[in-house]
Amino acid sequence: MKKLISFSLLLMLPFCMMAQEFRVLSPDGLTYLNVKLADGRLTYNAGYRTVVKPKKKGAVADTLDVPMILDSPLGLYTSVGDLSKGLEYQPLPKEVEKMNYTNEYTLRQGKQSKVSSEENALVLSLTNPEAKAKKLVMWVGFRIFNNNIAYAYRIVQAEGSQTSAFVVTGEASGFRLPTDATAFICPQSDPMIGWMQTKPSYEEGYIWDEPITKRSGYGHGWTFPCLFHEGDKGWVLISETGVSSSYCGSHLSDATSDGLFTIAFPMEGENNGFGSTGAQMGLASCGNSPYDWMTQWTPYRTITFGPTLKPIVETTITWDVVHQLYEPSIDYKGSRNTWSWILWQDASINYDDQVKFIDLAASLGWEGCLIDGGWYENIGRNGMEKLFAYCKEKGVRPWVWYNSNGGWNNAPQTARQCMHNSIVRKEEMKWLHDNGVAGIKVDFFGGDKQETMRLYEGLLSDANDFGIQVICHGCTLPRGWEKMYPNYCSSEAVLASENLYFSQGFCDMEARHACLHPFVRNAVGSMEYGGTVLQKRLHKEPGKGNTRRTTDVFELATAIVFQSSGQNFALTPRNLTEQPQFEIDFMKQVPTTWDETRFIDGYPGKYVVLARRHADNWYIAALNAQQEPLNLTLNINGYNVKTLLVDEAPLPMKPDKKGNLKITIQPSSGAVLY
Repeated sequence: MKKLISFSLLLMLPFCMMAQEFRVLSPDGLTYLNVKLADGRLTYNAGYRTVVKPKKKGAVADTLDVPMILDSPLGLYTSVGDLSKGLEYQPLPKEVEKMNYTNEYTLRQGKQSKVSSEENALVLSLTNPEAKAKKLVMWVGFRIFNNNIAYAYRIVQAEGSQTSAFVVTGEASGFRLPTDATAFICPQSDPMIGWMQTKPSYEEGYIWDEPITKRSGYGHGWTFPCLFHEGDKGWVLISETGVSSSYCGSHLSDATSDGLFTIAFPMEGENNGFGSTGAQMGLASCGNSPYDWMTQWTPYRTITFGPTLKPIVETTITWDVVHQLYEPSIDYKGSRNTWSWILWQDASINYDDQVKFIDLAASLGWEGCLIDGGWYENIGRNGMEKLFAYCKEKGVRPWVWYNSNGGWNNAPQTARQCMHNSIVRKEEMKWLHDNGVAGIKVDFFGGDKQETMRLYEGLLSDANDFGIQVICHGCTLPRGWEKMYPNYCSSEAVLASENLYFSQGFCDMEARHACLHPFVRNAVGSMEYGGTVLQKRLHKEPGKGNTRRTTDVFELATAIVFQSSGQNFALTPRNLTEQPQFEIDFMKQVPTTWDETRFIDGYPGKYVVLARRHADNWYIAALNAQQEPLNLTLNINGYNVKTLLVDEAPLPMKPDKKGNLKITIQPSSGAVLY
């Protein structure tokens, strides 16, 4: 980052006794934020600006505001007072100044490796009688990017304040949408339900293009991220980022009849009923470190919008507003892993079957092999050490599965009670480090309470001390963690590939789900889906199991469409002899880290066309979930296209003189250009 934003410098318009209004535009002038303080309440609205061509020749073009977020409330409910009402504006002590900043950073495991984003910012300092009594003020910080807005809160001690700790019990923060908007959103489940009481785990089914006022299935609102379609005006993606151990994770409430969603905190029953549903925060500063900066502000509520889906798919707001919290202990790399459990299931967690998948990884030239749950009982530590030694011999780095518990789930899979506190965790991680383990996959977390967020952060920090990457499964949404925690790899937080094995109905819907995730779940964070199934029947034995409905090329394309720096692919030893060689050749060279991502075309749940770049190589992937063929025209002028896969075979490339290539993709099929 070129400059660390000092919010205290960013204040607009003079104080007056009447209603105060503040307006900030993005660096390109095409995204606006309006903030208003009236009758003691703080509200905001936001949208984009469209250029209106003048009717008369030589006249100056005008701009028209297109509202995407209507007047919505702001404020905090805290142990030191209700900071959503009775608010008064108090000028900050430094010179009033509007500023522009450029944020530059690298992101190892994301949709873009080198990010440069500009922003304008605004901070309002507010107080009310309750806060004044304790000599406190509330800052509300807004950061306005092109097509993106983020805001957060901070409680600040005034001179003479004796209050240095408080609890946030809730937020007034809201997002009001027009009532004719539709939603692509996933309900928040009841706590401690599902298999072995492991929910909420962000694995419910979405509603698709349905009214925003529809009540969620459990009555608890909707998990982040949330995608909304406002008809001809465009699209809105709402989420949050920057959740560390200093706050809880949150979600959206059900909408009111007039289209208002508000921030909802965790439910009492999460984490087996242990821990507060709010957030405990401290005001005392421990130094000018990124961690100190993060803990002084609440997490950011993020809004991305525009007339098309391009800003949604390409947004980097999740990482633009957060900071790296510690240095990586080693140079972490992406990893393509074999994984026996997804199709061979629990019975495959034995020494001999794991050898077969280590051999498969070596044959493919992949970096890793994931040894899943049950190894502690079925293989044992001595057997695992032999497997680790075999991995080293074959040039493959092992990854190892763990149960997160603790006292927050009843899942029986082992290893258990190895990751729930720092003492046992560090002992376990030393053993893993000494045996050359590259990463761990930790499963069955307990919800979104601050208590659980402390577990995530402690686990990631301890793992970094030993040079170990972390994949989270049965878990919450990652909220800026790719940047905050450099050894973080990815999270599930989606109804993922294991359901292909469990349900034929899920197989029947696979294409539709795959064409949704790039616009919602995968738009804000790495997604550990575990896909690319090349067997037609999903079972260890031929002729058994559910039937896959998608083509092989569809599955190959998901390796590009689904973004995660660590990919646990569903290939099995049979694929080396049963699949066409061009499919195996493609999987041998497909990367898992990306330097650039571009949206080309698509509609959530119907089809998607994405381009991703790794080093100097571009990959274009298309998926079609519709009932009719998808006709595409792609311009490849200036590119040396080495491979074109459509449906079930490589095809000759016949672009026209302008470099336009026309292809047709059948239902539940895909295309890949390399």
